[in-house]
Amino acid sequence: LHMWEEPCISGEHGSGAVFFSGCTLRCIFCQNAEIAAAHVGKKITVERLSDIFLELQDKCANNINLVTATHFVPQVAEALVKAKNKGLVIPVVYNSSAYENVSTLNMLDGLVDVYLPDMKYIDSRLSAEYSKAPDYADVAKAAIHEMVRQTRKPEFFIEDDELVKSGRVEAGIMKKGVIVRHLVLPGTTKDSKAVIKYLIDTYGDDIYISIMSQYTPFDRLKKHPLLSRKVTRKEYNSVVDYAIDCGINNGFIQEGDVAEESFIPEFDYEGI
Repeated sequence: LHMWEEPCISGEHGSGAVFFSGCTLRCIFCQNAEIAAAHVGKKITVERLSDIFLELQDKCANNINLVTATHFVPQVAEALVKAKNKGLVIPVVYNSSAYENVSTLNMLDGLVDVYLPDMKYIDSRLSAEYSKAPDYADVAKAAIHEMVRQTRKPEFFIEDDELVKSGRVEAGIMKKGVIVRHLVLPGTTKDSKAVIKYLIDTYGDDIYISIMSQYTPFDRLKKHPLLSRKVTRKEYNSVVDYAIDCGINNGFIQEGDVAEESFIPEFDYEGI
């Protein structure tokens, strides 16, 4: 169970994270490179995946958290249908880079309750250099638009909900909606502000925005002119202040130093 997501995703019980090997992007600063690029993992059947979802529910996970599942969506959709037919009732969270086709997301319509996409960049030069995806912004904008269309306005569990009264889900956990994450990178606050402005101007209070400061520099980037260091508190605060100036109402920020490798999960095949 993953404890380090946004409070309305993890709660106190934790989020039932299922990590998928591979990724549609090639971010040079990826913190999960072990599974994203090296394709470390274990092959399982659709039937086994559906059982994993149910096992996480039995462990009191507040939700099923599908991490970077884009390239397995047909199989994931099938597993979700099987699991729901066998008693899966907790929310399903789809956690992705947003670099995916709308047609892919259409396969999840009615199966996913909460979308947790990134909005990494607006500047195509940054997305080309850092993630090998010059078209990232256009693709992500279309993907997030579809996610919001599917889930509508954010909803949260309250004490009177049956899943809360039965102990399945904690009150305050997101029931439906979209939380868009943005990781502030060192030296790129101008683009971060462009991302924030786009999201607020486009969606207002129809989404939550999570502004993250947890960028962790790895040894492989020690010679990079910008990515070799952490984000400064001044850089991060300037982005948060800008979001406030833009009128943000629904958002999450990170306090203190969370740019540590201890926050990066170990991929030991637990639960597979």
